[in-house]
Amino acid sequence: MSSSSDLLRYEKKGPISIVTLNDPERRNCFTDELQHAFVDVWVDILRDQDVRAVILTGTGRAFSAGGDIPGFIRNVEDVEYRRWSMRNARLLMDHVLGCHVPVIAAINGPAVGLGCSIAVACDLVLMADTAYMADTHVNVGLVAGDGGVVTWPFMMSLLKVKEYLFTGDRIPAAEAVQLGLANRVVPVDDLMAEALALAEKLVAQPPQALQETKRALNLHLQRATLDVLPYALSAETESFSSPEVGAMAKSFVERSAKV
Repeated sequence: MSSSSDLLRYEKKGPISIVTLNDPERRNCFTDELQHAFVDVWVDILRDQDVRAVILTGTGRAFSAGGDIPGFIRNVEDVEYRRWSMRNARLLMDHVLGCHVPVIAAINGPAVGLGCSIAVACDLVLMADTAYMADTHVNVGLVAGDGGVVTWPFMMSLLKVKEYLFTGDRIPAAEAVQLGLANRVVPVDDLMAEALALAEKLVAQPPQALQETKRALNLHLQRATLDVLPYALSAETESFSSPEVGAMAKSFVERSAKV
């Protein structure tokens, strides 16, 4: 069984589902169209009685650059769209964290902003040696509302969380492993082979025992999501009315006009 769309590929290799972000020219940024497809594919996975593990990856040089510039500009200009966008951001996190089978992120390139939040919400994270993570919300004037404020404190020192969320600095693959944001670094050419081997190892485990162990562990993250994400997303929504974000949106518009 397999299916595909222009922006997202979904295929099956036996009991392993592979979800591939497929907009390499825009570095797999989460356009509205990709967000819709991404939310829908998790419903398909939930309904699939044969799936035992999921691999999430991207095409091209990036895993995901996060939000897209047209969406950023529209969030500044259109309050109703902004509300929809924040609701959708919550859906993205809920679906990844709530997936009943293990999800392996195969980070083929930069995972930035929302892309970073999605990656770290997965159960196991393999990073290509050429990849890095970065949460750059604050850099563009936004509250870090998508997920780093929820998941990162479970994975590394709160002091380190603050450093990387406050500065937006890049976290290279090896450092991500040291911090606890990733499991291992893999040569980029071996990434999918390693991810498939790990998925096959998980598939061989007793499914109920594995799935309910995942569920128990993710209850910590989901409880934190309930406590933290409503405030964080509300604060991020308010950010789009700030003068700094307005100036950033104006600069994006001016740059686009010159192209």
